[in-house]
Amino acid sequence: MTEFIWQLPNNRDVRYGDATPRKRGERLKGDPAPFTAGVSDPRGTRFNYIDYLHQIARAADLTGFDGIRIQNDPQGDESWILAGVLARATRRLKVLTEFDANRGSAVYAAKNAMSFQRFSRGRFAWQISSISDPARRRQLADKASDQDLLPRIDEFLTVARGVITQTGFNFKGQFFEVLEGGFQGPLAGHPVPTVYLSGDSAEAWQLSARQADIHVFDALPADELAAHAIELKRLADKEGRELRFGLRLDLLSREIPDEAEQDAARLARQVSWEGGKTGALWIGLGSGDAKGTLVGSYDEIAEQLASYARAGISSFLLGGGPHLEEAYRTGENLLPRLRKLIGQNLQVA
Repeated sequence: MTEFIWQLPNNRDVRYGDATPRKRGERLKGDPAPFTAGVSDPRGTRFNYIDYLHQIARAADLTGFDGIRIQNDPQGDESWILAGVLARATRRLKVLTEFDANRGSAVYAAKNAMSFQRFSRGRFAWQISSISDPARRRQLADKASDQDLLPRIDEFLTVARGVITQTGFNFKGQFFEVLEGGFQGPLAGHPVPTVYLSGDSAEAWQLSARQADIHVFDALPADELAAHAIELKRLADKEGRELRFGLRLDLLSREIPDEAEQDAARLARQVSWEGGKTGALWIGLGSGDAKGTLVGSYDEIAEQLASYARAGISSFLLGGGPHLEEAYRTGENLLPRLRKLIGQNLQVA
């Protein structure tokens, strides 16, 4: 089953004609007004950024996306808090929540996850990552070395799965130790969150083969991803596991190709883009953690994404700024075309 997940900007977003990130719906102290001089903001301080994120989540829900993704941003709002709030604001969306394995006890994270699963009817999913910059890790009181990051995620997932699925679970490792762990009562019997991992190193691929449900690739041409998927599938087969594949990229889709190219060129100028192009993929142009943007008409991008599906991608983590307007544009105009191409139709429940 192919899934389409829309990115939420948990720190700042852009507006049409202005690629400057800002807190939409919220005026932070010292921020310039998004209006011309002498025009006041009628919203005052009655709303804040979470109201804007509610709008994006509802837009994704209403236009046929299968989930929302909340990126882990050390300077943004906490992804787990946003997940709890937004899960109650939507009816059926998966809530894919990225977080760092440095957040503390794997058992406590598993306990939190079981509460999320209970109250969201199993819609919670994990994307576990690490901060690559050692200085930033120190700012967050994380003393792990570069060599510790992937082994810590490995242990984190082993412990979390163990206490969710077993009673009397025991484990002793480098980072975590559990004696007779496991949940009972209302926290027992709930599904383990679907686990998304990423990374392009040999060690990251081995970790995904052992622990991930979905390995997320960065933006690359479809033929390159197909080769990577084959190798990762081979590694997962050796572990006796089934592994699916995802893709994180932004979209800039319009009715006609010229309109898309013009808007992409304007965005590129505003952000001083210095990347290159591989067909419709503009490398290095993207929001959040996207490493590239597909640019073209709805029909063209639907064909491009269908080629990724044929290459083995079954989870599309999509975004585009501004995220509210682009969620409507993508969900209403692009997803129906794409679902038709890959032979997937939404059924009315």
